[in-house]
Amino acid sequence: MSPASTSPTPKTIDPRESIAEERKAPGFPIRELTYWIDGGKKATELKESIMLELERDPLWRVNDNPNLTLAETRERAMKKIRRLADQAMSHPLENTMVRMSIISVVDPGFWTRFGVHFGLFVGALQGQATPAQLAYWMEKGALSMQGITGCFGMTELGHGSNVAGLETTATFDAATDEFVVHSPTLTSTKWWIGGAAHTATHCSVYAQLVVDGRRYGTKTFVVQLRDTKTFELMPGVNIGDLGKKMGRDQIDNGWIRFTYVRIPRSHMLMKHTKVLRSGKVIEPPLAQLAYGALIQGRVSMVSDSANVAKRALTIATRYASVRRQFGDGAIETKLLDYPIHQHRLLPLVAQTFAMIFAAREMTSSYRQLMSELGKLGDATGAKADEAIKNLKETHATSAGLKAFCTWMCLNIIDQCRQSLGGHGYSAYTGLAQAYSDFAVHCTWEGDNTILTLQCGRYLVATALDARKGQPLPANLKYLARAMAQNGAAKTTGPCTGSTAEEVSELRVLEAAWGSVAANAILSAVRAFETGQAKGMSKDNAYEFSSAARLHAARMHSYTYLLQRFVTQVEQSPAALRPVLTLLARLFGAHSAVQHSGEFLQSGFYSGSQIEALKTFVNSACTEVRKDAIPLTDAFGYTDYVINSPLGRYDGDVYEKYFDLVTSLNPQKPVPYFDSLIRPLLERTNESELGPELEIDQEE
Repeated sequence: MSPASTSPTPKTIDPRESIAEERKAPGFPIRELTYWIDGGKKATELKESIMLELERDPLWRVNDNPNLTLAETRERAMKKIRRLADQAMSHPLENTMVRMSIISVVDPGFWTRFGVHFGLFVGALQGQATPAQLAYWMEKGALSMQGITGCFGMTELGHGSNVAGLETTATFDAATDEFVVHSPTLTSTKWWIGGAAHTATHCSVYAQLVVDGRRYGTKTFVVQLRDTKTFELMPGVNIGDLGKKMGRDQIDNGWIRFTYVRIPRSHMLMKHTKVLRSGKVIEPPLAQLAYGALIQGRVSMVSDSANVAKRALTIATRYASVRRQFGDGAIETKLLDYPIHQHRLLPLVAQTFAMIFAAREMTSSYRQLMSELGKLGDATGAKADEAIKNLKETHATSAGLKAFCTWMCLNIIDQCRQSLGGHGYSAYTGLAQAYSDFAVHCTWEGDNTILTLQCGRYLVATALDARKGQPLPANLKYLARAMAQNGAAKTTGPCTGSTAEEVSELRVLEAAWGSVAANAILSAVRAFETGQAKGMSKDNAYEFSSAARLHAARMHSYTYLLQRFVTQVEQSPAALRPVLTLLARLFGAHSAVQHSGEFLQSGFYSGSQIEALKTFVNSACTEVRKDAIPLTDAFGYTDYVINSPLGRYDGDVYEKYFDLVTSLNPQKPVPYFDSLIRPLLERTNESELGPELEIDQEE
């Protein structure tokens, strides 16, 4: 027989004590960092008041979401719609925007359902309607949801990112002064239309404008789907439910088919392209301006990526500070004290701060752009040219960042989920559903790969323009340092330092990423020019260089995030600068190590310098670990928003996890015991009986 184990039984530590000791001596003022993240003390206090309001409202209960059926989920979301619609009308816009940013984390499916009307349908009116048309639809109740609930009809069964290729048609009938909206093919069926299945009375439909047999491209039309009194479908409108999805069940996605549906000519949104009573089509002098409003969704998803990542990391980091496993002493070791776990989570904390600051910059740039476009009208000249240039830059940057940050956030969620061990598979611990809900961000508002390619195309075009003497935008100044007067590539760098401290200085990292991004962009330029040299058209040459463009856009996105991070470090309060500097260096260095081949290829770092970078990453993780809990505390989310027993502020994870699981799953008789389990256990068949089991006894 085996001798009894002589290892001592590990001492049990109260998890609340474990997390409390993490907060004893923070290396920075936590509250001040929260203010910096949120944009000031006033913004933080508004956020906290809204979180408390939601927590105390029984309608906003969220801890039982995993147990709700599809029908129950949608019904609960609809109850919230009425409440929030009233609040949106009675509260300042700033209040509503903050409320929605919190709700996007608390209940992302509801956020989508509500946002389809206010963000997409109303957004289409604001961006595409004339002032008179906008006033008409507002008076009809579009903003207040009094008489109108809207949806956004862009995507089709056969077309998504290629908006120019949409098949739905809107043909002008001069005899009746109407448009005839029609789905000519199966693939022209509007698909994934949020709110269509149960909720919407009207739809902003994107369709090909056809006048006198000529197509004028995709325009926007308001089509009534249902009678606002009886809620019956309008003649020629067919709608179905798309049913169960990977996530966000709160939104009733549906399909729509139009069969010769007639709408008044005035229901085409004519802020840009106009169709007169005579049938004359007046195109805008600056057709690109029509798409300015479509950038908003991409910009919001950069912010959403940062917010969702904050929640995921709060859960994973707090759990890692109380969960104990293995170790060679009387007390098991905290997960957060293992270097491998530090490497697993803490670079993700740095990435999240990078996204926070990039989202801030992107939102500011977008608002400035829309203000400029609003003042421009149909004017032409130098101001218009500058506005178009800014629009192209904002479009490309938002496209690249939307893709980059949503990919990054989805990875952060899953890495955090896996770091919870087996508990991460439970719906009640908060990250399994978060992954399912967030995954859609990588494909809606533009497939991420397509958007990244759009960004890459802009980068190539900008580099080619720079060769001709055109000025570079501010976030591409690094490209100038990599191009000689004749436009040929030249070496940027190399790094002259050798120690871990020298190779990881912020300015060195910024130059390093600029070198890598420039090298990738110029490589894409060469691929494009190779295609043209083979006789390809401009568009085909861009396709020929697609792999290089994709890579260039990714490298540029890393560089952009680091640039924004450095700017925030420089502008931050003195008390926060050391910890933010450390996080910025960790983001730049860890990302560089992950792409070390690019730095070797660009000639900025040598092999030994890459090894020095790895040494810095190790030491940076050790340093950040000391403030891991204070850093995630600074994100400022309450336990209600976190909505995970493993991410509780007080660390009481096991008691609350057990209580939640048992309260939502009370023991009761198995409904299929008599019909299935009992017959299985009580069946008899002599041929199945084997010999009795004999067990040898030791003597």
